[in-house]
Amino acid sequence: MANAPAAGHALDVLALIARRGEPVPAAAIARDLGLPRSTVYHLLGVLADRGYVRHLPEERRYGLGLAAYELGSAYQRQAPLERMARGVMDRLVDTTGHSAHLAVLHGRDVLYVIEQRAPGRPHLVTDVGVRLPAALTASGMAMLAALPAAQVRALYPDRAALVQRDGHGPTSTTQLRAQLQAVRQRGHAVEDGLVTDGLGSVAVAVLDHNDYPVAGVAVTYPQTDVDAAGTTRLVAAVRAAAAALSARLGRAHR
Repeated sequence: MANAPAAGHALDVLALIARRGEPVPAAAIARDLGLPRSTVYHLLGVLADRGYVRHLPEERRYGLGLAAYELGSAYQRQAPLERMARGVMDRLVDTTGHSAHLAVLHGRDVLYVIEQRAPGRPHLVTDVGVRLPAALTASGMAMLAALPAAQVRALYPDRAALVQRDGHGPTSTTQLRAQLQAVRQRGHAVEDGLVTDGLGSVAVAVLDHNDYPVAGVAVTYPQTDVDAAGTTRLVAAVRAAAAALSARLGRAHR
């Protein structure tokens, strides 16, 4: 029991570095976690010895190490997110009558890990294993809007990082930030024909216990089949699905 607080602090350090998306100074870790610097340096030393953290002496910062990557890879091999989400996605399709999919962020792309096609609905390009630019998709925008601002800036440092599709999509980081702010205000993301002409999508981010976006839940529908009231119902269904999956990941009800 005496070691439990230390174990918890070590996990807090790893979680903070992971959320930032870039190496972090020890002083910032101590400040943000409210821990003494001596404690933080001790924890970082232990984590570095075991490969979970790497020290960048030139920058005086700490980033995730190879052991953390291996742990994450093992998590992916077990596919726990897909296992937890399968029933939720099935119910979402049954509730809405439209195809639904689950995606995760992979750099500046989204990677689709589940697609549940509704009977009689058109085939989608968002099949399992497909990658698309995150800033062009509802799932991607929902997740990007939930990221810390510093991580969004790291992903999109300038306009060269943005990808357009047939002349559509944000053309500057200022425009991207404005669109992400609109997503945060609505509580969901919308995509109108950017990925496939005539098809729209609504999406909501799935959040873990740290409010970090681990996935995006979306429903895609023919735009001619859904009016404003129908869109409202779809948003409610997608929000419920994302909330159910977030709860399974340990996020408390807000």
